[in-house]
Amino acid sequence: MSFPITRLRRLRRSEALRRMLRETRLSRDDLVYPLFVVEGSGVRAPVTSMPGVFRLSVDALVIECKEVHDLGIPAVLLFGVPDEKDARGSGADAADGVVQRAVEAVKSAVPGLCVVTDVCLCEYTDHGHCGLIEDGDVANDPSLVRLAETAVSHARAGADVVAPSDMMDGRVAAIRAALDGGGFDAVPILSYAAKFASAYYGPFRDAAESTPQFGDRRSYQMDPPNAREALREMRLDLEEGADILMVKPALPYLDVLARARAEFDVPLAAYHVSGEYAMVRAAAERGWIDGDRAMHEALIAIKRAGADLILTYAAKDVAAQLVP
Repeated sequence: MSFPITRLRRLRRSEALRRMLRETRLSRDDLVYPLFVVEGSGVRAPVTSMPGVFRLSVDALVIECKEVHDLGIPAVLLFGVPDEKDARGSGADAADGVVQRAVEAVKSAVPGLCVVTDVCLCEYTDHGHCGLIEDGDVANDPSLVRLAETAVSHARAGADVVAPSDMMDGRVAAIRAALDGGGFDAVPILSYAAKFASAYYGPFRDAAESTPQFGDRRSYQMDPPNAREALREMRLDLEEGADILMVKPALPYLDVLARARAEFDVPLAAYHVSGEYAMVRAAAERGWIDGDRAMHEALIAIKRAGADLILTYAAKDVAAQLVP
């Protein structure tokens, strides 16, 4: 039936009706909170390009993780920022590396919190690229060895999930084999399966000190116009042993996320990245938008497109606002 018999506004008349009939719901269980861990003690240094985000020493990180757990957020994602870097990213798999110590401390203090670790070399290399450099280029296959060693070191420290973000071909298979061979066959892999060479990563690179010192990452991260290729990447990662697939960034690639949801019956994650977060915060600080509503709307869009997990720097703020 058409108007005037059918009036869709009838079901929008009150907040109670709107709550009862919402098709998509954002929950604390959907959220993963990314955190940056640095050397030292008592460090809580603000990231100027990401209002509300801090670089934390291990002791400060533990305090933050306790707050995260108390808010009902089930997981954090850890990025390490070491003081010393070299060409092979030696700190990435060091037994006493900053992430390894952070994982041990968090799992000891907050055992119920799921700790996910980013597996990449860019934060640890002096050249800022995600793999080893040979003849002026990022060498794919030699990098797989370093990535696998890094993943095993994280698992040995107690990481619940490892998340390779480098976009080297074959990294999931290499990491799966190394984990299984090291006795960590129960550790899942959350693969940054469709990670695009995006302009939205700038604030993250400030926080992680991971800006490439030459060139860029377009030879290994995905070309933004390519959606069909993204599905190929995701399918290959599943075949190699990935347990969860991620699309990154989230909002500019909601079409890719929705297509992946239709294609794959597996858990899907989406990363609401630093630039997406910082734009909302910056506009809110200027009074141009309602920051809390805009952030919630962005995360609902990601959920509606098909994400099971949303990695976002807004996790704490959003979790505090959600109705239990």
